Formats: sequence, C-alpha cells, structure tokens
Amino acid sequence: MLVIRRRPGEAIRIGEDVEIEIIECGPKRVKLGIRAPKEVPVWRAETKAAREQNIAAAGWAGMGALPSLAHRPGWPGARGIFAEVRRSRL
Repeated sequence: MLVIRRRPGEAIRIGEDVEIEIIECGPKRVKLGIRAPKEVPVWRAETKAAREQNIAAAGWAGMGALPSLAHRPGWPGARGIFAEVRRSRL
C-alpha cells in the first residue's frame, strides 16, 4: 500500500485516466473527488461489500423460481395477490 500526504486542492493520478483530488479535510473526514472514465467502476468499499452480500443472499432462488412460487399450495398466486391489493384500496 502506498501512503502519501496530500492537502486540499492536491491530487493523485492512477495511470493515465484516473485522478483523485482532495477536496476538503476535516477532523474526522476527507472529501475526495474522483475523475475516471465511465468504463472504470468506482465503488466505496463498504458499498461493494454490501452489494456482494445481497447478491449472494438472493442467489438461492434466482428469477427461475418465481413461477413455481406463485403456484405453491396455499399461495394465492399472482391474480389473488392483485385482487387483495385492489380490495384494500377500495
């Protein structure tokens, strides 16, 4: 890991296309500006971790399971659900 010090207004370049500029510094936060091409994904680490967890948790069913869920015993199915919604709005 490269560790360098920067002040507000200074920047760091990564390769030819990515620039990270220090916008402002506070006692507990640093505001960064990131310039990168659209094809370069820029994620906050915690956002990417949460996204991966959500994808893994949702992976058990997938879209192929939706028709079978609508025809389970005791399940009203799509028409029954929409009928309940319409009745509750009246």
